[in-house]
Amino acid sequence: MFSRVFYYLILKPISYLPLGVLYSVSDFMYLMLYKVFKYRQKVVRTNLVNSFPEKTMDEIAKIEQKFYSHFCDIIVESIRLFSIGKKELKARNKMINPEMMDTLYDEGKSVILVGGHYNNWETGAAILSQYVKHHIVGIYAPLSNQFFNSKILNSRERFGMEMLSKKIVKAGFEKNKDKITATIFATDQSPTHSKTVHWTTFLNQPTAVLLGSEIYAKDYDYPVVYIEVSKIKRGYYELEAKLLEKNPIQTPYGYITETHTRWLENKIKEIPQYWLWTHKRWKRKLKEDDVFYETK
Repeated sequence: MFSRVFYYLILKPISYLPLGVLYSVSDFMYLMLYKVFKYRQKVVRTNLVNSFPEKTMDEIAKIEQKFYSHFCDIIVESIRLFSIGKKELKARNKMINPEMMDTLYDEGKSVILVGGHYNNWETGAAILSQYVKHHIVGIYAPLSNQFFNSKILNSRERFGMEMLSKKIVKAGFEKNKDKITATIFATDQSPTHSKTVHWTTFLNQPTAVLLGSEIYAKDYDYPVVYIEVSKIKRGYYELEAKLLEKNPIQTPYGYITETHTRWLENKIKEIPQYWLWTHKRWKRKLKEDDVFYETK
């Protein structure tokens, strides 16, 4: 009952506000989350210090402040996604080279899309089907709250993307194998229990990376495309599709995973405040029997 009241009386009405107004809300949230409640500040500070040991504490603090400001913008932009119109969302999330994806579509090739929690991955994914010919499929982790789970799915699917639970990914690939699809994998999540992981160094730390995108690319021989999201200014983003590998079954083990990990790492090093630093990315630790990837 509380979920419904909160959604219909608070969240949904707020989502109709223009982003110019919502950014004032974001500025207030920044003060509350960062200055007052210090939301996950220990996690963020530890992640930043471990990732950038060469930086001074003053430099770390500046990145931290910029991150929390951006993080609050992501929250209000995600709320706006419940009601935003197609025209506005497309104007705020532009894909600069859809022709690259269209070439693969015209060749009849389904693709695997990889990327990380960098800039606003939610809004970019939601509008992607308006730029490319592929049928877009997004993989998600279901929420325990069924009401909010359905509302969030509806907001993500409003412009043509199909949402697929991570519990039935294989079945989803089989169901869609006669369509020309582009399936989105967020590759920077922490694999808590999965045994099929790729151990490498990411942001100066031993890191387990999920192998799902590489496994499905090889199993179905789908080209792998990296989606890079850049922030142009507040509320405006650009999506660029970069062909990572056209013939995945011909690549050695770990090549695809290692490559998209390096590409994301380079972008984070370039502009660090736009990555999701509140995430406990390194909670899984390297054990003695884990095999560490060695660059050839």
